Amino acid sequence: PEGKTFDDDVEQVVLPGVEGQLGVLPGHVPLLTQIMPGELDLKAHSRGDELAVGGGFAEITGSRVTILTDMAVKPGDIDEHAVERALENAKQALMEKKAGPEAEELMALIQRSTAQLNLKRKRRPGA
Repeated sequence: PEGKTFDDDVEQVVLPGVEGQLGVLPGHVPLLTQIMPGELDLKAHSRGDELAVGGGFAEITGSRVTILTDMAVKPGDIDEHAVERALENAKQALMEKKAGPEAEELMALIQRSTAQLNLKRKRRPGA
């Protein structure tokens, strides 16, 4: 891990779970669950924050959510053009590698890149 990306009090967290979105409110039952690449929504009072996250795990206690992931990026930190290039290169490479560990890593890169692009494009003015 490289460090914390977000550490603040929130009223609700919505995670990209394996079976769909998982909403977490204060007092949630303890849970350890896998998360998928996607958008992590953090809602606090009158504001909301979002992060593009990679795969990983969420540990939920009654008062805390801890996310361990290989990627957590704020919309303002996403370089859309660089991510588009990485996505295109990964798709091209995946066409050559249909199976095996390298193909799995390429699929993970595609999922992480797609999560970043979806969040960045959603946050555009007028989007």
